Amino acid sequence: MKLRSDAQRNQERLVAAATEAFREQGLQVPLEEIAKRAGVSPGTLYNRFGGRDALIDAVMPALVESRVRDALTEASAIQDPWDAFARYVTLLCELQASDLALNDAVSRRFPDAAELTRICDAQMISSQELVDRAQRAGALRADFTAADLAYVFWSTSMILRATAGIAPEAWRRALGITLDGLRASAAHSLTVPPMTMDQVHTAMIGLGNRR
Repeated sequence: MKLRSDAQRNQERLVAAATEAFREQGLQVPLEEIAKRAGVSPGTLYNRFGGRDALIDAVMPALVESRVRDALTEASAIQDPWDAFARYVTLLCELQASDLALNDAVSRRFPDAAELTRICDAQMISSQELVDRAQRAGALRADFTAADLAYVFWSTSMILRATAGIAPEAWRRALGITLDGLRASAAHSLTVPPMTMDQVHTAMIGLGNRR
């Protein structure tokens, strides 16, 4: 259904304001602030989008999809299996570090933001081939799973928030330590099994629901 011209303008202003606010403060920015930036009432925002997740889905897929795809393409083209795996993880963490909205998109899930959820879940699944390659080469510890990548992204998310404006590159040191710990040569037996993808998804929704 075609929107009236004033409704269309309001929608465009809300999307632009949300894009700016999400990137500055993350996906949990108060919706009232977004409405204020857009010059409309909170009621207009809720009438147009229904809530946070629908607004996230109107903004974030366009910011995330091509960058995640490019990261996978770049990493997959690297011949050395370990370097390919490490490059992919680093690129995703760089994506997190580039702004708070992308940080939240990589490390959290918003259940009613269906398109963003589809993109981010597909990223986790697509990384499996890089994991398999590195393990077949004997470079990556054999008990690592693609679901374990969530630990890397969660820890990077917290490090970024804690060190922003203090030591903005600190996450790279932490990631370097983590990657060294994932090498097969450094592996010790783990006593706890990996989470399933469903468990990871549920945990990420829990993070996304924390207002």
